[in-house]
Amino acid sequence: MKTVSELLKARDGTLWHVRPEDSVFAALELLAQHDVGALVVMEGAKLVGVVSERDYTRKVALQGRNSRTTTVADIMTRHVYTVTPETRTQVCMALLSEKKIRHLPVLDGHTVLGMISIRDIMDDIIADREATIAQLESYIHS
Repeated sequence: MKTVSELLKARDGTLWHVRPEDSVFAALELLAQHDVGALVVMEGAKLVGVVSERDYTRKVALQGRNSRTTTVADIMTRHVYTVTPETRTQVCMALLSEKKIRHLPVLDGHTVLGMISIRDIMDDIIADREATIAQLESYIHS
């Protein structure tokens, strides 16, 4: 299994984020534009939350609120679980499963390096299993 740092190296390094005072509509536009399911919420360089499609669905759409007048601060998840660059993907999967969440910001101290999703972890697990199978097949056929 890889470390979170290795997963982040495969990306372009862009961290999509919003500010607490941004409208939910602006966050939705960013989610759609970059085809992601969640954004980190930053006040300057400080992580203050995460806002996801799930937050929008449960706290805006189902409550009849207006996404243009509701702020990210009104709906964001403030208690955020994070991982470090050294965290192994297997540990991330356990955390995602236990907490029933889909995204984990990656912090090096107080610096946000990126965010990984359950999809990133699943892709790594599948690649790891495929490599193991290929090695076993090679061993059996040699």
